[in-house]
Amino acid sequence: MSPEVLPRSRPDLLALTPEALAALTNRGLVKRAAKEVDQAPPTVQLDPDGTVRGRFADAIVTSLPTGGLDTGSCNCGAIGTCRHLVALILTYQRQGSGTDAGDDVDPGVAAGGRGAGERAAAVLDWSPGSFTDEVLAARIGTRLLAVARRAERAGYVARVRRASATDPVPQVELSTATVRFLVPYDLGFVHSDVVAGARDDVIALAVWAFRVADATVPGVPEAQVEVGGVPAATMRGTGLEPALELADAVLRDGAVHLGPGISAVIADVRRQLDAAGLRWPLLAVDDLAAQLTAYHDRSNRYRPDLLAGLLAELHARHRAVVNDGASPRSRVLGTEEPAETPLRRVRLDSLGCRVLAIGDERVAEVFYAHADSSTILVLRRAWTGAEDGPALANRRVGGATLGALANGVVVTESAVRSASRTIRLATSRIARTTVGPSPGHWDRLPQTMTVMDFAVLSEELTALPPAVVRPRVEAELVRAVQIAEIRSLRYSPGHQRLDAVVADRAGNTATITATHAAVTPGRLDTIAATLRGAHGPVRYVSGAVSRNGGELLVEPFAFAVDGRLVVPDLAPAQSGTAVAEIEPNGPDALADTVREQLELLAEVAHRGLAHLPTTFTDRLRGSAHTLSTMGMRRIGDAVARFAETLGPDRGEEAARAWVDAYLRLSLAAELC
Repeated sequence: MSPEVLPRSRPDLLALTPEALAALTNRGLVKRAAKEVDQAPPTVQLDPDGTVRGRFADAIVTSLPTGGLDTGSCNCGAIGTCRHLVALILTYQRQGSGTDAGDDVDPGVAAGGRGAGERAAAVLDWSPGSFTDEVLAARIGTRLLAVARRAERAGYVARVRRASATDPVPQVELSTATVRFLVPYDLGFVHSDVVAGARDDVIALAVWAFRVADATVPGVPEAQVEVGGVPAATMRGTGLEPALELADAVLRDGAVHLGPGISAVIADVRRQLDAAGLRWPLLAVDDLAAQLTAYHDRSNRYRPDLLAGLLAELHARHRAVVNDGASPRSRVLGTEEPAETPLRRVRLDSLGCRVLAIGDERVAEVFYAHADSSTILVLRRAWTGAEDGPALANRRVGGATLGALANGVVVTESAVRSASRTIRLATSRIARTTVGPSPGHWDRLPQTMTVMDFAVLSEELTALPPAVVRPRVEAELVRAVQIAEIRSLRYSPGHQRLDAVVADRAGNTATITATHAAVTPGRLDTIAATLRGAHGPVRYVSGAVSRNGGELLVEPFAFAVDGRLVVPDLAPAQSGTAVAEIEPNGPDALADTVREQLELLAEVAHRGLAHLPTTFTDRLRGSAHTLSTMGMRRIGDAVARFAETLGPDRGEEAARAWVDAYLRLSLAAELC
């Protein structure tokens, strides 16, 4: 006999789909609970206050008041939401819809006795922007609401996706999390990919983003909105002033002549930037400190061009804000970025690995696609020694080998994400991490992570702001690129470089390019063999995308072939695959000229404005003449103006002129 049909006084439980339950718990728990309900469903009781109670045959008793799964209790002893609570919900749904516990239930019907189409239509009629601040305070508490208010005052950018017939769950993509509203008009069933309780302020940020979208772009299925922020006209500075003073001090004395007292100055600047929540300038200052330390230690990590670029970047971010640039203040300064965000149970799909040798240090970077947040994350580890990529593949990271992590799918409860999109796997006896082989199904990733049309990618690269004012995130331009055709495979012995021209379905081309390095002995042979079909048809290549002279380039990290991944940097050396040789390309006069003049200006940051030799002015004038004759007259004029400031008093005017010239040259280098 079918159990008695319960009155529908818990619409929140009836609205939960199996997918929503899996997001709030995990898919395995939902499957186990469904099996238990099919075999021996609990007896369900509905209290007048809306609490649903269940009693199982083995004397397990559960209860679920209103307000979400966190309010539930069970005497089984399990930590967190257990299968009994999920089984209680499933049983209530089946009885509430008048369906026998043993019947095969359509999800749309089980979620309230309505068809899928009717339920989707009902979902479309509501917006999370309708939640009041009082409701938010009751859900997340006044302290976290105040934290969210500070983020709103600083300003942030969000991508709002409204509910649709194909995806009835409205969601908001923030810089640190994706927030999904699983049940209409109920904040008790909100899901985000950060640890519950650690960053619940993101719920308020998501609700406010929907309010702005409802007011500015009503009815638009998907839109990017700017929330809060202080108008540029009312701001008093940017908060970068201490960092600019530091940059000017370094430029004045140069890395060569800076004394030990600079460490205390850097520490004070870091403290002020951190207190102001200026995440990107803070990371730039961290890198600046690392470069100065490397010079002091005579480490080969020190590079004058990197030092100069960091000094120019601090000024560029300040100028972009005070001049009311096209990018929002929050994006230029990183005001919406917490230092670290602990993630709840997440799935990370590997996009391969890159291995670098920096002196006696070996650095491995594993790139992961986090589909729920449409974000690519980087797991980075470094070891001292002379091991190469194949040997590093056997090193253990967080309980698994580097090779397994680079070739697999990681499901973890212990990931912590930084503002720059690096992750670390925290060690915990409670949180678990499992690693399985990846089938390379990158076509299931969000469109923001994949490239199907090379023309669209080219447009995306063209629309990017200059690198010096973009968010300081790792793997910013890592993508999974679909390959429709492999047109040519060539090798340049002089450069030890392998180039493969590939095409998309429309016939647009890009070049996969890789250079040999001793730390990755099998890289080129593995790429050549893979593209020749040694492991099966090549469907995708993942890597860092860029453009040079109008040509799209891909630095490969992995290939998706025949249900698995091939990671060249971890592959052992093998016999060479026969590849036609090509002569090295002729020199690019324009790019070489820009690079040489950048090196000349970087010498200023190395030596210091106050310590340049008298002949340096003539060198700058020669540089200005060269740039002008190459057709870069405005850049040449900027270099000439800098040369004219190098008189006896090389003060603030000289520093501003150097920044002007360096920024113009660095932008030209991006476009070459």
